[in-house]
Amino acid sequence: MAATVAVVRCETYETGAVHAAVGRALDLLGGAGTIVAPGERILLKPNLLVPSRPEDAVTTHPAVFEATIRHLLDAGALLSFGDSPAFGGTEVAARRAGLTAVAEKLGVGLEVFREGRAVPFPEGRLIKRFEIADQVLEADGLISLPKLKTHALTRLTCAVKNQFGCVPGMRKGEFHAKMSDIRRFAQMLVDLNRLIAPRLAIVDAIVGMEGNGPRGGDPRAVGLIIASRDMVAADAVAASVIDLPLELVETCVIGHEWGLGEAYDIRVVGEPIDAVRVEGFSANRSRASTTPGPRPHQALMKRWMTPRPTIRAERCTRCGTCVTMCPVSPKAVDWHDGDRSGPPSYRYERCIRCYCCQEMCPERAIDVHTPLASRLFRR
Repeated sequence: MAATVAVVRCETYETGAVHAAVGRALDLLGGAGTIVAPGERILLKPNLLVPSRPEDAVTTHPAVFEATIRHLLDAGALLSFGDSPAFGGTEVAARRAGLTAVAEKLGVGLEVFREGRAVPFPEGRLIKRFEIADQVLEADGLISLPKLKTHALTRLTCAVKNQFGCVPGMRKGEFHAKMSDIRRFAQMLVDLNRLIAPRLAIVDAIVGMEGNGPRGGDPRAVGLIIASRDMVAADAVAASVIDLPLELVETCVIGHEWGLGEAYDIRVVGEPIDAVRVEGFSANRSRASTTPGPRPHQALMKRWMTPRPTIRAERCTRCGTCVTMCPVSPKAVDWHDGDRSGPPSYRYERCIRCYCCQEMCPERAIDVHTPLASRLFRR
């Protein structure tokens, strides 16, 4: 059965324009009243990756957050919002992103995903048990408010990946350590979404992020609100808008295969994709896999073929965030003999290519470099 995705133009974060665009997207999907019922406790899950200003295009914009709240309040829902940022704390991230001011104005409480509990998931294709934040489990439903951004590992971070923040605290780092290649990591994300079953995604694609995302890239005007009850379909449409081949977005491919959602049979309502596609959007379109390869050749493939993080010394401020966020032990990136006079250095034989260091670097000092052998092989 075809999935429905609403695509609505919105080229400004002016409050009235965003309110109208989100309202039209909801109407195209049947109206807010078909998604939530009066008195239901609905948890909003924005992208609060790190404490960052709205204009940096790292987090969900407060105008999209406010418009969603107003429409859902009109439908009678009881709302709260929360996340578990990778770095910096929920309260700080929400305030820096401008969401706290909106929430306080509209009477919506902040939930901090500090604690969670183990939830058996026998239907999981890869993961049979997740630790999920208590507030996610206690809500009647979850609505995802992702930001359209590029990502070094998953190529695209949007609706499916946004639920990773429902895993509290440093538990996320454990998944990075265990799921060290893109396919297994995507499989984990798909299982997580199958367990949580978000009701709706409203994607902030008014200004997205291209290049060295999800934190160190550049804001890029896209001019859209994208909404769907189907997380996979929302991501598939987002990928199409930025002209990212769907086969490179493993969360879409596996999400379709495992029954999370529809990646191919999609009914787009509102604006046709061809009319809103963004040309030249900078994203990782490399066919080089982060999977090391067959076991006998693992070390060789990892060294010569697999993209790896590299530090740009001229930008590095020696803050140590990359060292802190590295999920492996012993660390794959660390100070040389404790000397912080220069940038940290990598031990690539330890590096699992999760790119947590690149994702969290506050100075945009870490890039993902594709080795020459890999580039020549693809050609």
